[in-house]
Formats: sequence, C-alpha cells, structure tokens
Amino acid sequence: MQVTFLGTGTSQGIPVIGSDHPVCKSTDPRDKRLRVSVLVEWDENTYVIDCGPDFRQQMLREGVQRIDGVLLTHEHSDHTAGIDDIRPFYFRQGNVPFYAHKRVFDALHERFAYIFEFENKYPGAPEIEEITIDKEENFNLNGLEVIPVEVMHAELPVLGFRMGDFAYLTDVKTVSEVELQKLRGTKVLVINALRHKEHISHLNISEALALVDKIQPQRTYFTHISHLMGFHAEVEPTLPENVFLAYDGLKINI
Repeated sequence: MQVTFLGTGTSQGIPVIGSDHPVCKSTDPRDKRLRVSVLVEWDENTYVIDCGPDFRQQMLREGVQRIDGVLLTHEHSDHTAGIDDIRPFYFRQGNVPFYAHKRVFDALHERFAYIFEFENKYPGAPEIEEITIDKEENFNLNGLEVIPVEVMHAELPVLGFRMGDFAYLTDVKTVSEVELQKLRGTKVLVINALRHKEHISHLNISEALALVDKIQPQRTYFTHISHLMGFHAEVEPTLPENVFLAYDGLKINI
C-alpha cells in the first residue's frame, strides 16, 4: 500500500490569505500546505480520503487518472468542498462511490442540492453513489477490510479509517477507549496535530504525542497542521523517533 499526502494543512491552508506570519512567508515547500487529504493505493485500487477545496489541484499535481471511491471523514468544507470536481472522473468512468455517515450525506444534500436532485437535474452535474457507513460496521473496498474509527471533533463525531496496518485520523480532539481498541497494532498512524497551543476541537502537538504513546504505532505522521505550528524544518527535529511532520506530496509505503 502506498499513501500520498495530497494536503496536510488546516482549514485555511498555508499560506493563509493575507497573513504576514513568517511561516506563511516561508520558501520551504514543506511549509506550503493544501487542505488535508490522502490518496491510498494498493494493487490496482485508488481511493481518496476527503475531497476539500483543493481537490482539483491535488489530482492534477499527482496525475491521478482514475479513482475507485472517496471516503469522507465528516462534512466540514475543508473536507468536502471539492465534491463538484469529481466530474472529470464521472465523465470518464461513471458514478463514483462515496463512503460517508448518513449525517454527512444529509449535509451534502443541502449544500450541493444540484448534484443530488433526481428531477430536473442540472446538465453536467456529477452523480455519485452514496454508500452509508458508521462506526458499528466494517466495510470492504475491493478485498480490503476497512474499520471505521469514531473520534470526536469537539462535539462532532468524525470517522477515521483503519486499512490493514494503516490508520488515518483527522480532526481529532478525543477518542474513546472503545474506539482506541480498533487502533491497537497499527503500524503506521496518521493523526492531526494543529499547533502547540491547546485548541477546542483539535489535538495540539503534546496531546497528539500522548495519543501516539497510547496507540504505539511503529511510525506516526502528523497532519492538519496550522502555520502556528512553526517551520517544518524547526519542528520535526524536536519530535520523538519515528514521529514525523507530513508534508504535501510525501509518499509512504506500508
């Protein structure tokens, strides 16, 4: 399995529009972060987790020709606003399966009504196949079992995903002990770490490290990173062995 980090930034991305923060002015490409998403590939399968507002740019950058489906963690715009850009895939290959909680689909029906209308559908709008998932039941992607893991983003439930030895969690603030059990034995963990200071709905770096200590993966990559985290080149050397800051375009093998 290969995982490509399509984006590793928080909801505003880095640089933030109009910001004079030093990280936003950085010339290090690792400090340029699109909205958070990953591409997961194994055998002949290609799936995306989340399709935010930078989805088109991410697909072009990585030269993606086909996707077999999109897994959505939750309904926030930085994770779903690129849904219309599924159109080129739809035109070439037909309906694209989307996997999400019912609550997420309900939100998308309101925000993107023209995509989901059955009568008088707007010409050229994409069609997606809705596959409802929740934390109670594992599901299968072309032979690969996926274990949904519920985490809390303040008061909002968000789904993370474990795929074999790989687990992807974003927008985490807390995880119940029951859900943590699903992550035992994970070899590679991706989890959000927003900044150094505490945040109401995201793990900061010390909280993320404490959770890593509980899960004990072989390798961990932090994502959903704010400019307030600091420069990539300065922060990563301070992390424990086998804990890394992810960056856009990074590819890892599991």
